[in-house]
Amino acid sequence: MEIKAISPQSMTMQNIATKETIPELIIEEVSKNYKLLHRHRLTKENIHIGRDYHNDVILADPHICPSHLSIEFIDGKWKIIDHQTVNGTFIENVKHKKHAANQYIIQDGDIITLGKSQLRMVFNNHQVSPTLAFSPFESFIDLMRHPIALFLSILLFTIVAGGVFYFNKPTEVNFSQLLVPAIGMTLGFTIWPAGVSLVSHLSKHDARVMTQLGVSFAFFNLMWFSDILETIVTFNSASNAILPMIIMLISIALAFSLFWLNSYIGFHMSARRRIIIAASITGLLFGGSYLVRYSNKPEFNPRPQYDATIMMPNFLVAPSSSVDSFIEDSSKLFDKTSKEAQKK
Repeated sequence: MEIKAISPQSMTMQNIATKETIPELIIEEVSKNYKLLHRHRLTKENIHIGRDYHNDVILADPHICPSHLSIEFIDGKWKIIDHQTVNGTFIENVKHKKHAANQYIIQDGDIITLGKSQLRMVFNNHQVSPTLAFSPFESFIDLMRHPIALFLSILLFTIVAGGVFYFNKPTEVNFSQLLVPAIGMTLGFTIWPAGVSLVSHLSKHDARVMTQLGVSFAFFNLMWFSDILETIVTFNSASNAILPMIIMLISIALAFSLFWLNSYIGFHMSARRRIIIAASITGLLFGGSYLVRYSNKPEFNPRPQYDATIMMPNFLVAPSSSVDSFIEDSSKLFDKTSKEAQKK
């Protein structure tokens, strides 16, 4: 029997040839909303995943075992081997139902759940989605998050808030007495964009605090303008005029647009879900207030509220008439009525 010696060079060439037959496996750590968190690109026969530091993919999830699972390349396919873990390993199918993933043959795009973490398995020939063009909102968003634009928006909001406090005060006040409530109101309105940024950060998305603040205060100023416009239109219109209702709808549309943009900036979700969330928050915000405002009120209110808002004659769209001209016009009406009565 003839025994042939194998040189170290031939062994190295065999190992290289063996490695070339193993395809690359891309393992992506994704959030519950399938947002990419980390990506690992591996070319090994055995890939180990767990909390221990000897693993190829190390996960910090406390619900994952130290040596949770391994992915082995067997007979030209990737197979999942669960190491009898405490919480198990599951594969998510097309209908988003989960079943045990032990001995499962991986397909391109499969999502594996282990503990409270998710891994997406992607082959190197995976078809990527088409390139997205910048939306029309991106230019507006980039402008509003600029520090100068953000400072001007907040400053304008504070000035308008101070003016509102001034007009609603029945007594004369000085500048310092207006400054404190105006700044307090500005800080109060800051809570909304800051809260959205916090929720976005906690859900493993980008907080984008400056962007949320810039967009929110830009729409807050537009809402100030629509509110002032509604007051002027109401002052110049009859009680049953339809124009104030149209202005009110503009305010609702602005609020919906703000909540839609907050969701667009802070979260990765479908367009349908974004519309539902924005419409729900808008309905909660305006529904109760307008229901009380336009509901049937009793003729006698035992607790009347004082309205200190006094509109100056300058807010009249049509010029007012003097007392003499009003009396003269009224007399003409009576004369016309008397002539009609005499004809009959």
